[in-house]
Amino acid sequence: MKDILIEKAYDLARERYAALGIDTDQTLRTLQRISLSLHCWQADDVTGFESAGTLTGGIQATGNYPGKARNIDELRADICKAASLIPGIHRLNLHEIYGEFKGGFVDRDQVEPGHFEGWMQWAQEKGMKLDFNSTSFSHPKSGYLSLANPDAGIRDFWVEHTIRCRAIAEEMGRRQGDACIMNLWVHDGSKDITVNRMKYREWLKDSLDRIFACEYEHMKDSVESKVFGIGLESYTVGSNDFYIGYAAQHNKIVTLDTGHFHPTESVADKVSSLLLFVPELMLHVSRPVRWDSDHVTIMNDETLDLCKEIVRCDALDRVHIGLDYFDASINRIGAYVIGSRATQKCLLQALLEPVDTLREYEAVGMGFERLALLEECKSLPWNAVWDMFCLKNGVPVGVEFISVVEDYERQELSKRA
Repeated sequence: MKDILIEKAYDLARERYAALGIDTDQTLRTLQRISLSLHCWQADDVTGFESAGTLTGGIQATGNYPGKARNIDELRADICKAASLIPGIHRLNLHEIYGEFKGGFVDRDQVEPGHFEGWMQWAQEKGMKLDFNSTSFSHPKSGYLSLANPDAGIRDFWVEHTIRCRAIAEEMGRRQGDACIMNLWVHDGSKDITVNRMKYREWLKDSLDRIFACEYEHMKDSVESKVFGIGLESYTVGSNDFYIGYAAQHNKIVTLDTGHFHPTESVADKVSSLLLFVPELMLHVSRPVRWDSDHVTIMNDETLDLCKEIVRCDALDRVHIGLDYFDASINRIGAYVIGSRATQKCLLQALLEPVDTLREYEAVGMGFERLALLEECKSLPWNAVWDMFCLKNGVPVGVEFISVVEDYERQELSKRA
């Protein structure tokens, strides 16, 4: 009976949107092709399996909700459970510290593709493709500076680490038959006043030049900026200006993390500017509360504006969408599902926007009509289209996923000490 109600609601929604020239069936097919890159670190609070050390480098996970993944098997089980509640086929984004080191210590300048063989096999079995990240934080040689460190030996260590991570990403991309995007973010900065800004950036630029010296066929490089990190509030070496300049000069992807900018900046507004100068964009979608707090993504104005801008720029094939939040204060699987589905809901609303009509209004100065239509679109029955998307993908519709997550907590998460 419930399926029938969903189908009836969808039929009515299809008629409403058809009146505006929107084919909802085509919209569903388009949304089906959009894969999110799910972040592995939500299930274990960015701990990884390299060591039992604490987080450093401006990274902080707050909360101690029970059920944190303690090993790779539990992490993979959690990812599978979350993916089963998210409509569509999605990717998995791994950090280097999530390698299979089999209880031994492998320093980061020694990591190899073999340490991710298990992940590549698992991903193939699950039909998931992989993305990758180098990891510069939470290491004895991290300190405040890594690739921009005045100590040439420490710089060399992190350069070698990142070179090896690119080789791992290349192997992942080759094995899966689809380019693996490797994101490079380092926390380098200073807590207090810095008088040698130029020199640190020269060191960072030189490190990047060495890292990217080798050209690869099956991976893509992305560089990510930040305003500041916790404990590094006064100066960030890899600022937005630095990485935009570097990426534009070297034809690299720019990563935009929605939490890495000043609270009044519009990340959506950056999309059209950057796409004129760089080949592609990578998004790390989170919800900043009082800046980069990495709260679970919700369907708010910022995320909706970002998705609308991607669609309005006709850039779905040039913008990759990943998630980057970690909340240890609530059920971690639930956090996965809420943030992923919220992002997809925003994408759906963007795809259902009558862009052609709005552009026509704008082209001839019909400002009233443009604003009126934008406002009316807010109350159109997009949620009926979303329910049909979930139904077609065989995942829980509406609030049904809540009880599934609660059951998983009782059966699995509660057993983890």
